[in-house]
Amino acid sequence: MTARSCQLGNDRQFKNMKKKNKCVPATENFRKGLMARGWLMAITICVYSLLSSLSLFAQDGEAGIREATEKVVSYFDTGCDLMYAIGAVVGLIGAVKVFNKWNAGEPDTNKVAAAWFGSCIFLVVVATVLKSFFGI
Repeated sequence: MTARSCQLGNDRQFKNMKKKNKCVPATENFRKGLMARGWLMAITICVYSLLSSLSLFAQDGEAGIREATEKVVSYFDTGCDLMYAIGAVVGLIGAVKVFNKWNAGEPDTNKVAAAWFGSCIFLVVVATVLKSFFGI
């Protein structure tokens, strides 16, 4: 049975055929297509409204950059203090290591002592230079 013969049948035939899923009249297909287009248009308008409203909240970013700069500057002093604390612990460990080598009479004590002293000086100088270089 074709779609055309389904359209020409009486109402009772249409109900029986619809129950058996044999054919769907053209008007019902048109109605489904129209409904699908309506839903698509509604979803498109909702998405467009959402995306266009998001652009209203956009800024040039200057306030965010300024806030990030302030946070980094506030963390810098804490970071330097942390670096000094780590340097103190490592310096004490290095001093104990040099003392043990010196008491054991090992020949490379001077090299280890120079490396330990140089690393402590480097740690202090780096923190000072970074503070003065960035003007913090």
